[in-house]
Amino acid sequence: MKITAKKITVGGLLIALALILPSAFHLTGLPQSGQIFLPMHIPVLLGGFALGPVFGLVIGVISPVISSFLTGMPDFSRLPFMMVELAGYGFVSGIMYKYFRQVKFGTYISLLVSMIAGRALYALSLFVAVYLMGIQSGGPIAAVTATVTGLPGIVIQLALIPPVIYALERSGYLDKHLRACKNTAA
Repeated sequence: MKITAKKITVGGLLIALALILPSAFHLTGLPQSGQIFLPMHIPVLLGGFALGPVFGLVIGVISPVISSFLTGMPDFSRLPFMMVELAGYGFVSGIMYKYFRQVKFGTYISLLVSMIAGRALYALSLFVAVYLMGIQSGGPIAAVTATVTGLPGIVIQLALIPPVIYALERSGYLDKHLRACKNTAA
């Protein structure tokens, strides 16, 4: 993995977007708008696609921590679970995109696998908290509830992320990024 100023800059912008989007959704006045529309997930998933699995993971861990300290969202009781979930989204989207980008509907496949993996990690973290550590957090069923509540956000992700990735591919940004990853791995 090659760390460049460009990747750090794009990563920083995605973290900033992960802080701004939830605040914008909360301004709508809708109760639980973050849990319904999942705005922080979008920049994290884009980070995995555009910057690779390691940057995606880092963006997924850092974004909710900064947001929690600056805005109180997510609250500290939900923060560790959200960190695990978002780290999973960023990491898996980076890995899946690397392998499926040349496949027809590869972006959608990568996105769906990432979404499933992130929610599975969320459920696993809840399981660990409840059954192994004795922390009361609603249990793994809370992951199912969160998925149902977040269906509008899932639809938004499926509608928004693939066109953004397509535009980045057409611009040549993702080709340059993936070539740089291959050159440093060799």
